[in-house]
Amino acid sequence: METSYLQSFMLVVETGSMAEAARRLHITAAAVAQQMRILEKEFKTPLLARAGRTVVPTPAGHRLTQSAPTLLRELANAHTLVNDDGTRGELVIGTINTALHSLLPDILADFVKQCPEVKVFLQSATTHQLYEAVQQGDIDAAVCLYPSFPLAKTFDWTQLREEPLILLAPRHLAHLAPHELLRTQPLIRYDRNLGGGQMVDRYLRTAHIAPKERFELSSLVAIAMMVDRGLGVALVPDTALNLPDGQSLVRLPLPEFTQSRRFGVMWLRSSARLGLIHKVVESARRVLKDKEALRITAIAKQPQ
Repeated sequence: METSYLQSFMLVVETGSMAEAARRLHITAAAVAQQMRILEKEFKTPLLARAGRTVVPTPAGHRLTQSAPTLLRELANAHTLVNDDGTRGELVIGTINTALHSLLPDILADFVKQCPEVKVFLQSATTHQLYEAVQQGDIDAAVCLYPSFPLAKTFDWTQLREEPLILLAPRHLAHLAPHELLRTQPLIRYDRNLGGGQMVDRYLRTAHIAPKERFELSSLVAIAMMVDRGLGVALVPDTALNLPDGQSLVRLPLPEFTQSRRFGVMWLRSSARLGLIHKVVESARRVLKDKEALRITAIAKQPQ
């Protein structure tokens, strides 16, 4: 099959006109019509139909529009993988929002320095959704949490950091014990549908704390902002987010053992883009190493 014909088909569907598609492709409308006839012969079914002055896809054509973009992307990347050293092409990375708002921009900045010719697509979702997307081949890798179940042997995983629970509190309440704050102050709760929110729920039950709940939401950035505004306290994973710590907000360690959530990169061992995925992992390790060095330096400079 001529992939250029498939690209022409997608353009005809987008514009609703063979003439307009021909104009954009710098060929004649007759040539586009001939390409469409060859495609229909290839698939052994009509793909386009007239609807007044426009051209619309048939039911079979609709199904082709759903699979064609993935097919074209896979073919383009196959050409890239065959003809160069694997530092070009496209990479689809899934990410949880926490990573998108913290480490991922720095990771991508480092990655772009190593592979400036690679085009990166980002998709945001929950860890469970990202697991399924990697499994189905919809994305190449995911920057996310370790799932709540063991990974299949077809997956690979690199852990980047562990994130135990901490208490976010307004600075003027920092002299109080964390459990006292959880019992007396309004709680801005981390969404219980998420893994981190379920960790919070387990900790509260184990510590026999029944908090006064005020809000429940899924954004750690928004939760930190609410605590910063004096709306309550929050029990959250100790993420790499740039929170306004040291101003009107403080992070307090918890007195009891807390389960940590595992944060890293997940991909299929059989991925055709292993070279690029490994470079993303290398970038992530460099970024975390640099951030840890800065943190240690900052602690060392603090007055004793």
